[in-house]
Amino acid sequence: MVLFENDDVLALDKPPGVSMATSTKGGKSAADAVQRLLAACGVPRPDSPPLLVHRLDAGTSGVVLFAKTPKAHRALSLAFQERRARKTYRALVWGHPVPAVGTIDLALARDPKDGRKMRVSAEGKPSSTRYATLRRFSSLADLELHPETGRTHQIRVHLSAVGHPIAGDDFYGGASRWHGVRDRRLREALAGIARPLLHAARIEIPEMGIDVAAPLPGDYEEILASA
Repeated sequence: MVLFENDDVLALDKPPGVSMATSTKGGKSAADAVQRLLAACGVPRPDSPPLLVHRLDAGTSGVVLFAKTPKAHRALSLAFQERRARKTYRALVWGHPVPAVGTIDLALARDPKDGRKMRVSAEGKPSSTRYATLRRFSSLADLELHPETGRTHQIRVHLSAVGHPIAGDDFYGGASRWHGVRDRRLREALAGIARPLLHAARIEIPEMGIDVAAPLPGDYEEILASA
């Protein structure tokens, strides 16, 4: 779904399950990633395909920005690099973070045992995530998150490291806990989740007049209704 578009910027609501991965080794280019997402959102491929500015993990839903011109691409990329792009996420996590509002400051590095994953490491890059609990349920909490840095899998690793992995996250310990949920309706809803319940809810770049929000996806809403 197109969330916003002007002469410079295209913002799409990425559905969960669409990969934005690129790999020189695997022959997956940025243009391929753009085309996959355009197709998933039902957007006809334009004569001049938009340029990829940032990525979301395959399982993550929500706002993705693209540049429609090289000049806009430079401006958007710089905004992300200089941390002027304000990002807001939502996540359903196991347990109830204490304190209910806080900041997770843990350095992150690539996991030497599994190159697909990240881990907390004193030798890693400084990483910071602010969070606030919006609502508590019996076994889950609905969080709003603001990553101050943009490391790979940052939110997922940070939440797992403090004991509150994201529901459905098979990489970082959140995929199988639904077995212990007592409420049958919630347990059945969680059993059908095959991705981390992480949603890129909003991106703001005030000096560029960008403020784009994406509605919660259906699977996230279903868990909220069941919880």
